[in-house]
Amino acid sequence: MSREQDDMLRRGIGMTSQRTRERLIQRLYEEGVSNAKVLEVIRRTPRHLFVDEALAHRAYEDTALPIGHNQTISQPYMVARMSELLLEDGPLDKVMEIGTGSGYQTAVLSQLVERVFSVERIKVLQDRAKERLVELNLRNVVFRWGDGWEGWPALAPYNGIIVTAVATDVPQALLDQLAPGGRLVIPVGSGEVQQLMLIIREEQGFSRRVLGAVRFVPLLNGPLA
Repeated sequence: MSREQDDMLRRGIGMTSQRTRERLIQRLYEEGVSNAKVLEVIRRTPRHLFVDEALAHRAYEDTALPIGHNQTISQPYMVARMSELLLEDGPLDKVMEIGTGSGYQTAVLSQLVERVFSVERIKVLQDRAKERLVELNLRNVVFRWGDGWEGWPALAPYNGIIVTAVATDVPQALLDQLAPGGRLVIPVGSGEVQQLMLIIREEQGFSRRVLGAVRFVPLLNGPLA
């Protein structure tokens, strides 16, 4: 691909046209995403850069897509909904993401909050994600290669935590790293039975809301080179 063609792709010509993106935004709005800032960030973030070139023509469909290593890039609705839940009580300064994956959710978060701390167990995926964020000049993200079940205790506490893989139960380490008033958005369950949960750290313990059925890849233990 020539430099001119590459520039055209990044501007959203042809299969990634503004019209295609607008259709996606309209669908998200119709499905209940109402945060205008979240919708605007989804609109301007080039999702086609976060998938394999062979799947780029499907980048603006509202569906999860494979990214290798038995992982997926989350569907845009789920990225928008989870981001919206984090911001429900207003702007956040410091958010930890568990599961960098392709870096798409990371890129969206980095445009919505002050700082993102992203943990990924599969090093090759995180390395690619780093490159993509540098290309997009998104520089308020710090990465850690490690076990998502452990979070990133050295930099805790966090005003928000978002988990992009399903845990069999809520990791205690993540609850411990949540700041007072902080919000944790996490899918919990196994197999076909998974629920998206919002957990808020209150003065006395935690409040929990179940937000409906979801489908995510599992949150696994241990880093993988």
